[in-house]
Amino acid sequence: MVSVKDMQEARYALDAPLFADVAGDARVSFEFFPPKTQKMEETLWESVQTLSPLGPRFVSVTYGAGGTTRERTHATVARIARDTDIPAAAHLTCVEATREEIDAVANDYWDAGVRHIVALRGDSPVAGTKFQSPVGGYENAAALVAGLRKLHPFEISVAAYPECHPDSPDAVADLDNLKRKLDAGASRAITQFFHEAETFFRYRDAVAKAGIDAEIVPGIMPIMNFASVQRMSAMCGTVVPDWMGTLFEGLDDRPAARQLVSATIAAELCRRLYAGGVRDFHFYTLNRAELSFAICHLLGIRAKTPALREQAA
Repeated sequence: MVSVKDMQEARYALDAPLFADVAGDARVSFEFFPPKTQKMEETLWESVQTLSPLGPRFVSVTYGAGGTTRERTHATVARIARDTDIPAAAHLTCVEATREEIDAVANDYWDAGVRHIVALRGDSPVAGTKFQSPVGGYENAAALVAGLRKLHPFEISVAAYPECHPDSPDAVADLDNLKRKLDAGASRAITQFFHEAETFFRYRDAVAKAGIDAEIVPGIMPIMNFASVQRMSAMCGTVVPDWMGTLFEGLDDRPAARQLVSATIAAELCRRLYAGGVRDFHFYTLNRAELSFAICHLLGIRAKTPALREQAA
């Protein structure tokens, strides 16, 4: 027997092409990580060139505490700010640095023309241990936001966790922490990635019930490698539904087929979010452009601007 729900789904599928109801009014942003090698740098800039014509609200670059990783982040963000028309956002964490050191990094970003910071507490540098605020450092993301506000009028984004941060005792405490970050001066929150639209909708309802009216942007992770996403999901407490494993089964040695499946899953997630009123999406690109570009295309987003400004001779 076919249930009423099945019949409704069938009617919806037959009424119009899958993305026919998407008007192209969504806005997107993209996240990259700083390259470690010359080859990775070439891949990163190919991705920037591919995605920048879509007119993103901003692109962000992740941050590693200390040493060469910090320097690579600064160099990448500064180059985006200098060589493209895309607003650049720099990640900044509380890990392994004093307040003075973090303030100096933030001042360097301001001097480089960067006006947007993604302020994060960061994870413990020792795997499996809880975060400990360094001596003389910012104790958490809310304190970091407040400190940045004292330095310059940065636009500040913070993190949100639809399935609760692993260090939070419960969802109520997690929402309280989000509120503290926003009250300290953050402009919006970008969520950790999740795998089902209902996860975001439940979280959005909980945020509203908690009296938080700030913008909450869903973070979307197109799956490059299912095993890697399983590991990352386990680390951050994100539930991986059984149906997802079934769809990727047998595709380990078929990268082209795997990419098609990945694009389909992520695009359908975005379509469901769009149907639920979401108009802003943040893509974790892993420095690869094609999946995010394809999903944006299905969302009706088309090229708007030149990829890069012409360089002076």
